[in-house]
Amino acid sequence: MATATKTGQWAYRGSDPTGKRVKGVLEATGEGQAIQLLRARGIQPDKLAQKGAGTGLQQEITIPGLERGPSLKDLAILTRQLATMVGAGVSILRALAIAQAQTDNAKLRRTLEEVAAQVEGGTALSAALEQFPRIVPPIMVHLVRAGETGGFLDRSLVMVADNFEAETKLRSKVKSALTYPVVVLVIALVAVAAMLIFIVPVFDKMFKDLGGRLPAVTQLLVDLSHAMPIAGPVILVLGVGFAIWWGRNKNTAAVRRVVDPLKLKIPVFGRLNTKIALTRFTRNFATMLASGVPILQSLSIVGATSGNQVITSSLQRVQESVRQGRPIAESLSDVGIFPEMLIQMVGIGEESGAIDSMLEKTADFYDDEVEQMSSQLTAMLEPLMIVFMGSLLGFMIVALYMPMFMVFQTIQSM
Repeated sequence: MATATKTGQWAYRGSDPTGKRVKGVLEATGEGQAIQLLRARGIQPDKLAQKGAGTGLQQEITIPGLERGPSLKDLAILTRQLATMVGAGVSILRALAIAQAQTDNAKLRRTLEEVAAQVEGGTALSAALEQFPRIVPPIMVHLVRAGETGGFLDRSLVMVADNFEAETKLRSKVKSALTYPVVVLVIALVAVAAMLIFIVPVFDKMFKDLGGRLPAVTQLLVDLSHAMPIAGPVILVLGVGFAIWWGRNKNTAAVRRVVDPLKLKIPVFGRLNTKIALTRFTRNFATMLASGVPILQSLSIVGATSGNQVITSSLQRVQESVRQGRPIAESLSDVGIFPEMLIQMVGIGEESGAIDSMLEKTADFYDDEVEQMSSQLTAMLEPLMIVFMGSLLGFMIVALYMPMFMVFQTIQSM
């Protein structure tokens, strides 16, 4: 009875056609097939070993669900590398092999290996990338497909890289604006918890020795201190549970229908979130149109990449309106959430036949606004958070010393 050959992972080291040292992992049914796959990619192996063949600490351990996926920066670097190599005349199969060897993220490396295997079997690059929706964003798939169809794959990859780099820069601006207040808030909460656990019980013992009735604010701190041994672990477990639930459900339609409208309406941050969503929409839309992707298909894709359900649902209505033959600017105006400047710029672009260029300029404008708002937000939140932290700790200190002040006043009056 024949036994089915089991596919395994093989770690390799070798040299690419340029003589550069490369390493990576591929899947093969045996050593012979692994060597054939490497040579087909132009790699001359000098070391080849099957992964997972060892025991104990030699085995590769992967915890399901905890392996880090590729970041947008990883994808930006990947597409920039592919664009450079394809533009220099390197075959797409060899370019994928070189990019795989230089990729640090394990998930992305395995994805590139499987994509290369499919391309080697005759599948188009866009069709192979489309098989991994959790790794490869839809905008990348459609731009690559447009480049394959039009014969300008290198330019479409450059557009993808530019788009990812702009999105990475945008996220970096937002993170830098939010890092300081989040850090200060965490420090304040830790300080409050430490005072309630370690300091307030010392004062509580002192107050019991003095006797008498405590002021309401002091009694509140004492009660909170007594509750901390029970409430603290409960809050911690609930917080961890919520974080896990949020990580798994934050992108579901039910959650986004509730959360995304709030993101656009909350004080201060609402305007910033709106500008971020508009920046993503205009830049992605410009990139898709510049690559030759049809308007209706572009609207469908950019809606999913805007990052906000409100924008996504609005663009679905815009798409239906455009399908009926109405101009894009008029369709955007009808939904009632897009700014007048964006509508006018799209209208001018439609009239001049340069809608992608006008959208790119609009995206640059909103990008500058996001940067300015992020800087202003940081400058405004820094003193506010310092005042908040000082007021909170000051309130607790005054509340703890109030009974002592009352005792001193009683002694002086005697």
